[in-house]
Amino acid sequence: MSVLDRCEKFLEEVQNHLRDELLPFWLTRGVDKEYGGFLTYLDRNGNPTGETVKTHLCQTRCIYTYSSIHRAHIGQGEFLNIAKQGVDFVLDNFWDDKHGGWFWTAQQDGTPLNMSKLTYGHSFAIYSLSEYGMASGDPRGVEWAVKTYEMLQTLAADNCHGGYYEFLEQDWSKKKPGKYGGDRKSFDVHMHLMEAFTNLYEATGARIYREKTIEIIDLIFQRIMHPDFSLGIAQFAIDWTPLRQILFADVWGSDRDVEEEARPLDNTSYGHNVEFAWLLLHSIKILDIDVEKYKPALKKIFDHGAKYGVDWKNGGVYCEGPFDGPARERNKEFWQQAECLVGMLDAYLLFKDEKYIDAYENVHRFTMDKVINHKVGEWFPLFDENNNLLWDYMGHAWKINYHTVRSMIQSEARLLKILS
Repeated sequence: MSVLDRCEKFLEEVQNHLRDELLPFWLTRGVDKEYGGFLTYLDRNGNPTGETVKTHLCQTRCIYTYSSIHRAHIGQGEFLNIAKQGVDFVLDNFWDDKHGGWFWTAQQDGTPLNMSKLTYGHSFAIYSLSEYGMASGDPRGVEWAVKTYEMLQTLAADNCHGGYYEFLEQDWSKKKPGKYGGDRKSFDVHMHLMEAFTNLYEATGARIYREKTIEIIDLIFQRIMHPDFSLGIAQFAIDWTPLRQILFADVWGSDRDVEEEARPLDNTSYGHNVEFAWLLLHSIKILDIDVEKYKPALKKIFDHGAKYGVDWKNGGVYCEGPFDGPARERNKEFWQQAECLVGMLDAYLLFKDEKYIDAYENVHRFTMDKVINHKVGEWFPLFDENNNLLWDYMGHAWKINYHTVRSMIQSEARLLKILS
């Protein structure tokens, strides 16, 4: 079967899932009708679990998702209305009027709980509010995205070693070291800052944000990507010395054990690598810079993900593994599938090698046949290497619609581009 015939079948399934299952799920769930914002703890049937803590991360990610649906010309404005009420809630409750910046978690009514300042959360405030601004024309979107950017430049930027501090107290002083993160920098956070600054530039056209995005891209390649393999090293000391990856007290990876032993230094995330690659290609497009200088690194990332990240026997994408060798952490989380779907289509569009369509098809089938809870509409969060379901909730403090909806919208756009 030709690539075009295969992609026509993929497109039909993506469009049906997006419009008939995923978007109807999020049109009727998530909104907190009592206080505003979003309730993100949902059981396997999509019903609220009774847990009402609101994380700044999931509130902003929901704002991004509903705004991006509207920007994709889906719906009659109902998704944008949902985004707007989320913006209202976040602006009313999560901003620290004393020290500036966004609190990390709050009670259902918006009363602050964890008043830490995490750069990760601030990156998503920039990303989401600029997306909302582009979707709505509401000047508050860009205004608060710019305000967040300026807080990071003033209080979180490391002007000695480059990049940004990531775990800060309410007053922007660095947290304690170790599991509190005050002595660490990461690939994950700086990748999402690239993503956020790109969106801010797209929303404003201001030259400073283009320059800052290029600065982050250069930093990632100079400090974060392995010099030989062009794959992400997960964590670093403040001076960019690579460190073994640990989990943090303010963790954003679902129900992880913070005391878990550090991962080996020779370890990389398939999902983050491929997500970075397609986000980089998006940045290159928005910034209007030459893709040629990045092609060798992009090919290494896509080839590594296809060779070692994809489970060619059972389907799907593993979590993590060494820079050169089979996967070590062989569970399969929903978000790696979401990001690799987009990434492998971008790999095909860039290099025109059918092996990337083969990799896409593997992950597509695993996602459609195993990961999606078709009766409900959303995705299950975690499977083991034999595709046994480990967690079954639809929403959590750290799992919401950002990866799933974005993956389907972006995959649809790329499949249409291939077919055109």
